[in-house]
Amino acid sequence: MSGTLQEKILLFKLQIEQDPEAFAALYDIYVKRIYRFVYFKVSSHEEAEDITSEVFLKAWHFLQEKKEVKSFSGLLYRVARNCIIDLYRRKAAKPETALSNFLEEALEIGDRGQWYADVGGKMEAQQIIEVLKKLKQEYREVVTLRYVDELEIDEIAEIVGKTKMAVRVTLHRAIKKIREILPEN
Repeated sequence: MSGTLQEKILLFKLQIEQDPEAFAALYDIYVKRIYRFVYFKVSSHEEAEDITSEVFLKAWHFLQEKKEVKSFSGLLYRVARNCIIDLYRRKAAKPETALSNFLEEALEIGDRGQWYADVGGKMEAQQIIEVLKKLKQEYREVVTLRYVDELEIDEIAEIVGKTKMAVRVTLHRAIKKIREILPEN
């Protein structure tokens, strides 16, 4: 059974029957992806774990209120994004988080080679981190969602609250900026 079909069936069971086993199955599908997304933003294992737990708890409560959800992954990423924003608001005095451990963690959690090939090909890990640091937050976010989390444009649009065209333009500009930053090979 394909992943999206399985997700839709589980989401249906969850919304109609409030089946906790369906939620557990969805949790198993998305927990690593949401953790990686959050960790990329906060660069702290403890905070990433706390926020990931909070994301799933908020998603559960949202679904218990019988609110309609078209995409469970979209809901999770939106909630994660909002939780991260809340964390930054609470820590307004803290400087921007470092990305130094992100790559190692992402490779432990996700598919070891695919996104690395997509993002940087033969670039060394440190070069990828340095390039990502130089991007503005908006570009970094769409690049991460597209190439690290391997989401489709429409899912990214739902997560960031923009139109598909706006996401495509932002992604195009981010890639153009990455090309400008990259040293000539």
